[in-house]
Amino acid sequence: MSWQTYVDDHLMCEISNGNRLSAAAIYGHDGSPWAASASFPQLKVDEATAIMNDFAEPGSLAPTGLHIGGIKYMVIQGESGAVIRGKKGAGGVTIKKTNCALVFGIYDDPVTPGECNMIVERLGDYLIDQNF
Repeated sequence: MSWQTYVDDHLMCEISNGNRLSAAAIYGHDGSPWAASASFPQLKVDEATAIMNDFAEPGSLAPTGLHIGGIKYMVIQGESGAVIRGKKGAGGVTIKKTNCALVFGIYDDPVTPGECNMIVERLGDYLIDQNF
C-alpha cells in the first residue's frame, strides 16, 4: 500500500455525517513529505525540527506555538513523546509520532478534537505495530 493510500483512505475518510478532516499528511522525522492531502499546508523544515524537538523535550513548543505551513496553533494537552495537539479557533491539529514518521490530521468545525485524535492516533498506532 502506498503512503498516499494511507492518507486518502485512512486519514481523509468520512468520520460521521459526511464530515472528514480538513487536511492530513505523513512526513518523515526529517521533515520530508511521504504523502499529503491536496489541502495540507507545506510543512517547513524548521517547523518539522521544532515538532521533533517537542517530542524529545515536551513543552518546548508551548511558548512559541506550533507552526504548520506558517499557520500557528496553540499547543494543548498531548501525550509526552507520542502525541502533540494544537488548537486554532474552532479547529486544530493532532500529530502522532511513530518509529520513523509523523502522522498529521487537521480539522475544522464540525469535526471534533476527539474525532481527529481517534483517526490520527489509530493510524499512528497501526504504523508503530508495523514497525514504521
